Order: sequence, then structure tokens, then C-alpha cells
Amino acid sequence: MVQSCGLLTGKNNPVALKSIAVTLSTNDFVAGVSATLNYENEEKVPLEAFFVFPMDEDSAVYSFEALVDGKKIVAELQDKNKAHCMYEDALSQGYRAYLLEEDKCSRDVFRCNVGNLDTGSKVALTLKYVQELPLEADGALRYVLPAILNPRYRLSDRCVDTCLDMKTPIVPLEDLPYTLSMVATISSHHGIERVQSNCSLSSTEYFGDDRTSAQVSLADGHKFDRDVELLIYYSKVHSPSVSVEMGMPEMEPDSLMGAPSAMVSFYPNIPDTEILTCGEFVFLMDCSNSMKNPMNNQDRSQLRIDAAKETLILLLKSLPLGCYFNIYTFGSSYETFFPDSVKYTQESLEVAVERVKLMLADHGGTEILTPLRSIYKKRPIPGHPLQLFVFTDGEIFETFTVIKEVKFNSKKHRCFSFGIGQGVSTSLIKSIARVSGGTSEFITGKDRLQTKALKSLKRSLQSVVEDVSLSWDLPPELSVNRISPKQTVLFSGQRLIIYVQLMGTMPSTETSGVVCLKYTFHGKNFEEKVTFSLQPKPDANFTIHRLAAKCLIQTKDFGFKETPAVNVHEVKTISIESGVMSSFTAFIAINQDLNKPVQGPLLHRDIPRLTLLGGSPTATNVSYGFPNAAASPTPSAVKTPSSAPVHFCAVMTKKPNYKPQEPHCNQRMKYSSHKESSSDMTKRRTSTNTTKMQSHRKGFKERDILQLVNLQNANGSWDMNEDLSTVLGIRFEDMQASHPTEVVEPSVWATILTVLWLYANGRDFYWVWDLLERKAVAWLQHHPASTLLELARMGNKFLKTSVNPAVFTM
Repeated sequence: MVQSCGLLTGKNNPVALKSIAVTLSTNDFVAGVSATLNYENEEKVPLEAFFVFPMDEDSAVYSFEALVDGKKIVAELQDKNKAHCMYEDALSQGYRAYLLEEDKCSRDVFRCNVGNLDTGSKVALTLKYVQELPLEADGALRYVLPAILNPRYRLSDRCVDTCLDMKTPIVPLEDLPYTLSMVATISSHHGIERVQSNCSLSSTEYFGDDRTSAQVSLADGHKFDRDVELLIYYSKVHSPSVSVEMGMPEMEPDSLMGAPSAMVSFYPNIPDTEILTCGEFVFLMDCSNSMKNPMNNQDRSQLRIDAAKETLILLLKSLPLGCYFNIYTFGSSYETFFPDSVKYTQESLEVAVERVKLMLADHGGTEILTPLRSIYKKRPIPGHPLQLFVFTDGEIFETFTVIKEVKFNSKKHRCFSFGIGQGVSTSLIKSIARVSGGTSEFITGKDRLQTKALKSLKRSLQSVVEDVSLSWDLPPELSVNRISPKQTVLFSGQRLIIYVQLMGTMPSTETSGVVCLKYTFHGKNFEEKVTFSLQPKPDANFTIHRLAAKCLIQTKDFGFKETPAVNVHEVKTISIESGVMSSFTAFIAINQDLNKPVQGPLLHRDIPRLTLLGGSPTATNVSYGFPNAAASPTPSAVKTPSSAPVHFCAVMTKKPNYKPQEPHCNQRMKYSSHKESSSDMTKRRTSTNTTKMQSHRKGFKERDILQLVNLQNANGSWDMNEDLSTVLGIRFEDMQASHPTEVVEPSVWATILTVLWLYANGRDFYWVWDLLERKAVAWLQHHPASTLLELARMGNKFLKTSVNPAVFTM
């Protein structure tokens, strides 16, 4: 069965959720969100209901309130155990009570208990939170309001008190009884270029001569057939800045919420250097049954396992010579391609690629902890630091146990994590990257998994940035107390956000301060400065303070069961003082202003959900009927309660493109996983335009570039053969005739032509072949520069292209 979000109860009966209204307000790269869910008890008896919903791991939830029959009840943040006792006591006395808490097994799932909802009553539940907006490779800021909550695979019975086991009825999309409305107000002094979404929007309204604000809303009638995504493009997204916010006047002036706080953002301009050729690259690939699910429920959506396999082949082809690598596949058990990591050679590459093509999503559940521990137990290879790449749909219960294991081994490696498909646990994916100094990415239906994976691979190949520090030039009566943890890793193109407190006496007149980011790279010292105003800006929501508190909580809170005892009290104190929820606190509200207590036994109801896979599973052990799917595993290897996703709210996703141009989101990369017969191949070659690639039909270039990826050798070269000539759109006989045999061997000529073709025809997909081209040019360097320049000129003439020959001289 599948897991749902919404107003749920223990006895699986529907509650009338009428509508969901979301108000989004963004200011530069910070978002404030207010989500209101409107319910009505149309039953003849009172209800107790549960409201379950997913939320991004980095969201700072700071407010929860209920509007019941016109009366507002504002919840208080309390110790979680105390809040539970207060809730149970209120129910036993017949009072209306409301409880909001994080799930004990995952920090990105929340649960609200609504107790004693009387017959005929209406309730509007409103929660508010703030979050940083992640920056995408193409400069877009991405807002996601998760709509899908996938069931999580249970490794043991440790997390028994969890809402992740709840099940809901499945209905077709047209029968969903609730709708979503969303209004987004966007502001930035940088100016707004455009706003995009994977869902239908109303026309965007821009305000101001320089378009510093805009408003957009979802089109009427939106249903939860997908996650919803907003991509916001500003005119200048990479400008460093400092924002100062006033503290709460009622708090102590030197406290977390009383002192002024500042958010510092930098975009370090780290030089682009040569790619390192050392490293041990281990790829941990999720092959559990849920990876057979589609990326989303759009028509012809690619399967998660297929997207992961394509990307893994591209990464393998992009690895540098001289490194070591291995591949682990996991589910209920795990397998390795090689007993130990092997040297990257043509032979080992071919073996790995063939095995990747045969991978199936048939490994049962999602048990990632055992293979992780196996990887960490391996003896390190001297001079080759471990770089771990994790690909998973993130459907596990024991999120905090996995995070703890990665953190314990963080000095041994960096982890680059990828969440595949909708409903991934942001708590798992973000946290394992954060605690190990890596980066995390999320890929849904129209995202390019390849783009994001290659970006992470490039980061793993960068030289280490050292001695990262901040220095301040402030008036003598002010000092700085840093809240964010010390930054130990910096990547080119990465945004760096730091939260600090300004301690002391703030100047009464307009005064400026200066903050300087310093770091060392390849033995050279670099610094970047920002001048900012020391006049704090008021904010009724205290956004910067809440985000700073969330940042501080994340450094100490590792879940209800995994947080060290010495940290628990501190986490509770920070949480209650800031009003930001943690694993050890919960919001509780009790309405005792009733003429009489609610009488009678409580009825339980839940919200129906729609099915993504076109079927209605009837048992926990589900076979989804995909072509060539393996037989259903034994019950012990199956996800609990199932592996199909569930819907709740609206979410927004992102578009990943390497170049700052309009994205090519609707094209899909496909590797050819079958072998053509010689007759089929001849027919295809005959039908191919035999003059030049410029005549290929539009839309074929991406496919052809990926075929070039398959044809490239481990050392970066291409062999001269008919497969290559077909991709380049030329006759093999013409390629052979053009070969200057007296100058170079065939593979050199083939490699020259391929690189020229890529520059002439594949610029829109530069992010795919960037590392491949670097390998090819490096392989060619054993020839004199003059020879390469002459070959480039000959190749341009043959291909009728005009690529600058200097691309071969590095």
C-alpha cells in the first residue's frame, strides 16, 4: 500500500479536506511560507484526526495555529514529552487539542493531531515556516513545497511510534475532493527576469521600473498529480550581500533572539584549475524495488532505475585516468562489482559499463546502512581520497542512524548524494552530504540527473580550498558571535551562507561595516569583501533569527534516538527560545473555551489519495506489473507499507541546465542498451544524412552526444569506426579518405574530428561532454602543438566547421 499526507487517522476513514491555500513570499534567496488546510467534519460524531505532511529538511517551522469555528488557537512550543501528556489529558477531558511534531524517524515528515473535532465543526490549520532557497546550476532559485510522501523501508522495529506506516485509500485523480491554491510574491533588489514552474501558472505580474517585485499564482483547479516547483531567475544572483535584522525587543539583548542577527552570503570566485587525476570513486546505487517506479506520474516518465543507470555510465566515462573506482548496488542486501576498488582502465571500464546496463531494481527494500559500513571498513588507497556518490530514492525509516554513520566517518571521505524521484527524504539526502563536506542534489521528472551528477563529479575533482575564514571591520563597540559552523569545504560556484550575532551597542546613526572572506587555494591567498549597512531592518517574522536558530539546531540535533544526551538539553533550549521546532519539541494548543466538553467516542478519518501507477494494490507485497519486472520479493524484503508514493500539497521543482540559457527540460537522454543487428545498422546508416551533422533533424543531437559517450575509450580517445562516423553524420569511407595517414594514427584523427563536432554541434549540452572533452584533449597532448593545430584546420575543412583550433592546445 501507499502512504499519504493529509488529515489522517488510525481507522482509515476519509476526512473532508476542502482546500489547501499556500502563500509564498520570497525576498532574494529566503522564502516565508504560510500553508492553510481547511477541513470540515460532516460526520455525525466527533473526530480525532492526524495531519501528515512532508517538508524540506531545512525548513524552520515557527508557528502553528488552528482557527475553529471562528476562534483562533495559537500553539505553544513545549518539550515533546510534556506536549504529549498535555494533549492526552485534554482529550480525556473532552477539550479540543492540537499537536504538531516532527516524526521520530525522519526530520522531513511532520504530524499534527487534531483531537475532539465536533460534528459540523470547521477547522483551518495554518503552519508557517521559513527556508533558504537553493541555488541551481543555471542560476535559478528553486522553491519546493513537497506534495509527495513516499513510504519508508523499515530496517527494524525501533521506530514504532511513527506516522510513516499510515495508509490511505487510493482514488483516481478526478475523484480527489480537495484543491490547492497558491499565491507567490517575489521581491529582489537585483531585479526579476522570469518565473517558471512545472505546473500551470497565471500570468506573472511585474512591478517597478526595474522589476524588483512580481506576483504569480497557480492556475485554478490544480490537483495533486505532481509536485509543484517554482524556478525564480534574478538579474544578478551571484552578488555577495549582508542582511542585518533587529532582535526581539522583549528578549535579553545578548540572547539568541534578542541580539541583532546577520545573514552573510558569498559566491566565492574560485579559479578553475586542472582536474585532479587522483581519487577513489565509489558509487552506491539503490536497486530496491521502489526504483522501478517512474520519476513522477507524468506521461512516459522515465523509470528511476533507468535514469540512474544512464547517469552512472556517464560518470564512469567521465572519470580521470589514474583514479580507482568501484560500484555497490543495494536493496535488502548488497553486491559489489569488484572485491576492492580497481584502477580505472579500458578493461575495467568496459566490465563496469556492461554490468550497469544489466542492473535491475529487484533488490527488495532500501537497506543502505550495511553497504555504507562495508565501504567505510575498506582500507584507504594512499594518495587517492575516497569520494562517495550515493543514488537513492531515499525511502528508509532509520534516517538518523544513517546520518550518524556518515558523520562518524566524515574524516575519511566526502559524500555526494542524489535524491531520485518525487517524495525523496530531504532529511537523508541533505544531511549525509552536509556532515561529510559534500553536496546534495534532487532530481524529479524534468530535471537532468546527468547535469547535477556531473556538477558533483567536477566538485569532487577540485583541489581543496584551505584556511577558510571571515574577518570583520566593525565599530569598536560591536563584536561578532558566529552561529554557523566553521566552513571546511568550498566549491567553485557554490553559495556560502553564514549566520552571526552582532553583540554590543548598535550605532544610532547610519554606519557601515565590512566583512571579508579569506581562503587559500593552490598556495595563493584570496579574499572577497562586502560593505553593508549596520542599521538593522525590522521583520515581524524574525526570518534571519529563525534561520540562524535552525542552522544551530541542525549542528546539534541528530534525531530523537541518535542525538547525544549531552546535546538534548541544549537543543530544547534553543528550540523553545527561538520558537523553531526540533526533534525534542512540539507545538501544543488546547481550547478549553467550550460550553461543554465534546462527548462520545471519537471517530477516525483520513484523506484519500490518487494512484500514480494506475493500479490499486491490495496487499503489502505488491508487483507493479512493469515489463520484465522481477517477481515480487518475500515480505521481509518489501517496503512497509509499500513503495508507491502519496500526495498532499503542491510542490515545486527545478530545471537544471549548465548554460545560463533557456533550459531544454523536455528532452530526454537515452542510452542505447540493446545491440542492433548488422542489417538494422546498415539501414540506419543509409537513412542518415551522409553530408554533415548540421543536417541532422532537430532533437537528435542529445542522443548522438550520449552515443559518443558510449564510444569513448577510458583514455579519452575515440576509435575510427563506422559507429563513430554514423554519429558524426558522415560516411565512413569519407572519414577514412580524409585521414592524413602520414601524420597520425586513425584514433588521433577520429578524436580530432569528434572534438570539433562537439564544439560545432553540441554547445547546448556542454555540461554533458565537458569532462569527456578534457580527457580527449589531454590524451592528444603527446603530439606537438603545431601538429594538433594543423590537424584541427584540416578537420574544420572536412567537417565544414569553424571551431577555433586553440581548443586543442589547452
